[in-house]
Amino acid sequence: MTDRNLELFERAKRVIPGGVNSPVRAFKAVGGTPRFVQRAQGAYFWDADGKRYIDYIGSWGPMILGHGHPAVLEAVQKAALDGFSFGAPTEREVELAEAILALVPSMDMVRLVSSGTEAGMSAIRLARGATGRSKILKFEGCYHGHADALLVKAGSGLATFGNPTSAGVPPEVVQHTLVLEYNNIQQLEEAFALHGKELACVMIEPIAGNMNFVRASVPFIKRCSELCTEYGALFVFDEVMTGFRVAPGSAQQVYARSIPGFEPDMTVMGKVIGGGMPLAAFGGKRAVMEQLAPLGPVYQAGTLSGNPVATACGLATLAEISKPGFYEDLGRKTRSLISGLQAEADKAGIDFCGDSEGGMFGFFFFKELPQNYAKVMTTDNARFNTLFHGLLDRGVYIAPALYEAGFMSAAHTDADIAETVAAAGDVFKLLSK
Repeated sequence: MTDRNLELFERAKRVIPGGVNSPVRAFKAVGGTPRFVQRAQGAYFWDADGKRYIDYIGSWGPMILGHGHPAVLEAVQKAALDGFSFGAPTEREVELAEAILALVPSMDMVRLVSSGTEAGMSAIRLARGATGRSKILKFEGCYHGHADALLVKAGSGLATFGNPTSAGVPPEVVQHTLVLEYNNIQQLEEAFALHGKELACVMIEPIAGNMNFVRASVPFIKRCSELCTEYGALFVFDEVMTGFRVAPGSAQQVYARSIPGFEPDMTVMGKVIGGGMPLAAFGGKRAVMEQLAPLGPVYQAGTLSGNPVATACGLATLAEISKPGFYEDLGRKTRSLISGLQAEADKAGIDFCGDSEGGMFGFFFFKELPQNYAKVMTTDNARFNTLFHGLLDRGVYIAPALYEAGFMSAAHTDADIAETVAAAGDVFKLLSK
């Protein structure tokens, strides 16, 4: 028997930096050999050696229906026969824009692009153009794509603007980016007192998915919104992960249940709206969106924006998730997974906690859920790595990094969840010894 995954990884490393086209895929955080996916169907994928795994990544969120959903496949195949790309408008991109706006009423208009990074970068440019201001505010642990201005960490104090966290990003590029602690209202108020009149926007992941799964508290979101209104900054919800993943109206609908009348000024979306194809979007109120070219002075363009095959995939996906009972069943499954994992950890005497919303979840080796990035960074890497490889050996695939959320799909069955919980229970017993 040969390890085909290892062979492919060694081959890939000769022609692709690190052997992968996105860093987390390299298993660098957990060690071992990445699994090269041969095919996927429903809640499963099969690696290059033909081994089947229960998939809780789902292409990092887009596959909310599972892999190869018949209605989505049919729509994509039909669209592909009509043509891959035209560089000209199609009716389908209008239909997708209408479908998104119907589900997310905070937006009057939306612009389709090809990736979450592109959407986030364009939203910041638009916010700056619409307000005439340069400074932006983000929160530590929130990831908004790899645009230069966002690859930044906090400086030594509250009023210190960012330092790049990636080589190749000049300090002057991030000098207008202020980074604050997630869920820290006092720090937020102090930052606005110092810089509020210079801020173009505040960008936030309402449920952060790149420090595992950490919610912004309701009071924190409420105060962000109030301060943005008071100082004339735009409040930008990055819903690339949470958009249509956590609720039919996305995370902003979740917060509106507790904050009457709440709406962000702009929204960034991706993943689910493309159904697994390269597609993302950003949108907001008409007065802001009309600042975009060709109507306004803020330039944004893309050869493959509104791609006809990607929009077909997205439309078919949105049609399926809009069916009655979809989110109730998806949320039930996700809660069942987290409660099952908690029960097994409790039996083994392992400190463990988890949380979920809709089809998105996360867990930590803590007694209580963390509220910010600094706390997340103190979690037990060694225990997570043991859990990851223990699950992998047992045919369960979770994110190969401690700081990534997980994703449930409609294709997962109660039997899949039971198998996952049982596998985790075996690993927890080993960890308790």
